[in-house]
Amino acid sequence: MKQSKAENPEDSLPLTPAMFHILLALADRERHGYEIMREVDERTEGKVRIGPGTLYGSIKRMLQSGWIEELDERPSPEDDDERRRYYRLSDFGLKVAVAEAERLDRLVKSARIKKLLSARS
Repeated sequence: MKQSKAENPEDSLPLTPAMFHILLALADRERHGYEIMREVDERTEGKVRIGPGTLYGSIKRMLQSGWIEELDERPSPEDDDERRRYYRLSDFGLKVAVAEAERLDRLVKSARIKKLLSARS
């Protein structure tokens, strides 16, 4: 079921950690699946690893929801493997990612108020 762009992005929250990491990986540029897994691993210093099953299951759901799009255009053949599929955030997917980041920010602020985190962390 395609998500309507007119719907409230907050209706999709909370996201699974894997989905949020995938949206974060696509926030700055389009990527193929293996590149998404590598970016998550590097950004989290190896603390989060998304395996192929989780990655492609999440991608399938996000494509169906209209949060990401598969690209038709591809890099030049000598720079690419034809089996790769490239993805980018849709406009609505960006709104969902922003809404989730704001939700998480509110949680972190609450944790600081409760003295679970120092004010500087």
